[in-house]
Parts: sequence; structure tokens; C-alpha cells
Amino acid sequence: MPLAQFLRKHGIKVVLVNPHHVKKSKELDDNSPTKNDKKDAAVIARLIKDGRYTEPHLPTDIYAELRVAMVQRNRLIGDLNRVKGRIHNWLDRFFPEYIQVFKDWEGKASLLTLKKFPFPQDVVNMSPDEIVAVWKTAVKRAVGRKRADCLIHHAKQSIGLTEGIESGRFELKILLEQYEMLCRQMEDLMQRIQQLLEQIPGTKEMMTVPGVGWVTVAGFLAEVGDLSSYEDGRQIIRFAGLNLKENSSGKHKGKTRITKRGRPRLRSLLFKCAMVLVAKNEQLKTLHQYLTTRPQNPLKKKQSIIAICGKIVRILFCLGRKRLSYDAQEVLSSIRKNMLQNAA
Repeated sequence: MPLAQFLRKHGIKVVLVNPHHVKKSKELDDNSPTKNDKKDAAVIARLIKDGRYTEPHLPTDIYAELRVAMVQRNRLIGDLNRVKGRIHNWLDRFFPEYIQVFKDWEGKASLLTLKKFPFPQDVVNMSPDEIVAVWKTAVKRAVGRKRADCLIHHAKQSIGLTEGIESGRFELKILLEQYEMLCRQMEDLMQRIQQLLEQIPGTKEMMTVPGVGWVTVAGFLAEVGDLSSYEDGRQIIRFAGLNLKENSSGKHKGKTRITKRGRPRLRSLLFKCAMVLVAKNEQLKTLHQYLTTRPQNPLKKKQSIIAICGKIVRILFCLGRKRLSYDAQEVLSSIRKNMLQNAA
């Protein structure tokens, strides 16, 4: 990527040759499976001469900022989930009944409990009034004597480990500090991403789609880049690897599948977005019901979701490129028109 940026700044066109194509075509000239650097360079040069290459979509300016921010968000989510899993593991070992008192251990009262008196032995030695007094320093409502009595009751009957208490206390302290740090970093990063989105034209119009939030729009633009560099939404569908392929020969007709030759994060984002829109967006919900129940060639539910992913791409592309707000009636009329064409 630094090399590509350097070349582009000096006016040199940058293209990308698929390594899979190099591997498949290296035997065409000498009919030999030999592989070395000299032969690879010749094969790559020949593929470029024949025009068998792609032009990589390297983000620039604010789109590069957004790409880096969204990649960092994915990393923070992974780190945060790992820390949460370790805290769950700690509770399973030392206080397995804790979840019966606090179903959501990430609440303010729960976090304060884990900081002040995390072990059953600590809770047993305290009175309900003392526990409530500690809670009231951070939480004014939703916790009281009834919750304190429940915590003491489960602490007395706890089957948690009683050995290694001091090291376990230090372990929990480290985990909670990591959890708070990651939450703080995530909050700062999300504010940064929102500020970047406000500077990109067309994002407000894209968020007028019911069920599409700013996180979806940010992830979409981080992967796709500037929409003005595309002429049609089908280019983005192909870029995501959602275009169809078929393996047929003679009378044999193979199954139609998506190629998955594209950006996996964009494909994942669109699939998750489609799952939400099928439930919350009335127009796409209607399309999903039609695709799965039509008399001719009905699709399975997952196949329908993939088809709706392409519809989402075209909608977002149109709204972001032309800066138009979402028109439910126009989308619905387009869906009905396709239904009539398929029926005919």
C-alpha cells in the first residue's frame, strides 16, 4: 500500500494481478510446473499486457480516514468480546451464582459490586444496608435492599472456588481495567467516525432508509470508498463478491452460487444489514416474502437474503450518489414491477 500510494503520487497507474491467475497460467508457455521469481515476473507482465488485471480501490482523503477507523472498530470489538469472555470465565470459577442476581453484569451496580466485594466471602461479611449504601454512590434507582438480600442469599449458597482468592482478586482488577479502557476507547472512536460521516456528502440521505444506521453507512463507505468512482451499483455488487456464478457443461447445469470474489467485510456487513431490514423495512420485507413464496423458482430464505443484499447496494448507491432521500413508494413500485415481469 505505501508503494501504491507512492506510485500514484508520481502519476504511475497501479494495477493488481490476482495470484490465483498467476498460478493457473504459469504453465501455458513451457508446460512445466517450475516456479521461480524470474518466471513469475514474466507471467505477471504477460497478464498485464493482455489486460488481465484489476484496478485496486485504494481509499484517499476522508475515505482513507474512515477505512482506518472502521478497521480499528472491528479490532476493538474483538478485544472487548475477549475481555467480556474472560470476566464470564472468572465469574464461573469464583461466583457462578452471580448472574442470577445481576443478569447484565455490565450495569453500574454490578460493576461497582465486582470492584468492591466480588467474592461470596466478601458479600457474606456485609449487611444489606452496607451493600445498598455502596450501590447508592453510583446508582440512585433500580437497586435496593431486595437485590442486596438476594445477593447475600446466593453468596451463602455459592459453590465458587475458595482457593487462590487473592490472585483471583488481582485478575478481576486487571480485567475490569481493560474493560473500562476498551469501552472508553470505543466511545471516543465512535464519536470520531460520526464526525467523519458528517463530512461526506450523501450520508444523511443514505440513513433515511428505515433500519439503516450510521454504523452501517460508515462500514459501507469504508469498504467501497467514494461512490462517484462507480458508474453503476452492480460494480459494487461484484466488488463485494455477491455476483452469481454457475458451473455447467453440456446437459449438466450446476447450482448458482455467489462468487465470494470480493471484500468479505463488505459482504458480511450487507448480510447483517439485510437481516435487519427484512424485519424492519416494510418494502424489503415484502420483497423477501415474494422471493421465498413465488410460484416459479422460489428461493430459500438465505438465498433471498443474498438477493436483498444486492437490492440494498443499489438503494444505498442511488441515494448516496444522487443525494436523494428514501422514497418508500418508489421502492415498492419498483419491487411490484419486478414481480410482474417475473410473472410474465
